[in-house]
Amino acid sequence: MMIKNDKNTANKTVKNIILTGDRPTGRLHIGHYVGSLRRRVELQNSGKFDEIYVMIADAQALTDNAENPDKIRHNVAEVALDYLSCGLDPKKTTLFIQSQISELTELAFYYMNLVTVARLKRNPTVKSEIQARNFEASIPVGFFTYPISQTADITAFNATVVPVGEDQLPMLEQAREIVRSFNTLYGETLTEPKELLPDNSACGRLPGTDGKTKMSKSLGNCIYLADSADEIKQKVMNMYTDPNHIRVEDKGDTKDNPVFIYLEAFSEESHFKKYLPEYENLRALKKHYERGGLGDVKVKRFLNAILQETLEPIRRRREEWAGRIPEVYDILKEGGKKAKATASETLKNVKRAMRIDYFGE
Repeated sequence: MMIKNDKNTANKTVKNIILTGDRPTGRLHIGHYVGSLRRRVELQNSGKFDEIYVMIADAQALTDNAENPDKIRHNVAEVALDYLSCGLDPKKTTLFIQSQISELTELAFYYMNLVTVARLKRNPTVKSEIQARNFEASIPVGFFTYPISQTADITAFNATVVPVGEDQLPMLEQAREIVRSFNTLYGETLTEPKELLPDNSACGRLPGTDGKTKMSKSLGNCIYLADSADEIKQKVMNMYTDPNHIRVEDKGDTKDNPVFIYLEAFSEESHFKKYLPEYENLRALKKHYERGGLGDVKVKRFLNAILQETLEPIRRRREEWAGRIPEVYDILKEGGKKAKATASETLKNVKRAMRIDYFGE
């Protein structure tokens, strides 16, 4: 695959590059794990990508946490620990902190001229996030322009692939619009990214333990990657299920039942052989619950066993890395150097295309 850069005729081979990341507003939970972290590790180890950049988006987190920078500062380390404990390898993946790459801010400034206020207001993801935070008319400009900032993040590293959930698709489409506008005005310079959706629909919609639509730190309905075995068990056994499934013999709903949605995201046939051999697979377990005769406690115990098996090695590695915090910051610092070099080259190309490289050769 070849593209033209600038208005020159010279071609360059496009690498296969991933850019993704998280806002450091708290420790990461199992929704993050099945929605992105697990997939990132698989992609990292697949050998299919030339470069992988994973960003701790502290600058973006400050757009709605400006009054509490210490919260963001503390959680940068927490997110880095979660990354490393899940298996992201700094030898294969570039881990860095967004605010340390000043080129991203300059790129976003130039891209602002390619987007109207009306278009930003129509972005479904922006609208829903504004509603969720009760901003109404008091929207921080930085938060409102997040799609532009995200475009700067993506294009700075020439990302060809961006792993997203379905709720983030409008953001990525807006990024593509900005890329197309830039390339139309100034010549083929920026790479247009493609989405990579979760391969398991349950992974993209993991609800909270209380049955709320989304797992959220603010709602207190999360199971964190750093939770102890006892905390996980307590949260699982207290999970919301089907409110109409009162007695064991009652028919139950599995479609909107968080316990079964979690099983969709985490369970494998090997788990049934190990922990629940009377059922061949999840399909068989669902059928029994739906026709009645299967209690919630038994299903929850099964889910707890699966989560304990999945999260125990992650928790153990996290504890090991927590004792090596200076090394964690060194990893982020070195990753930042590499990320900055790449973003700087992109910015140079952008300024050349825009004819504002006044003192270039």
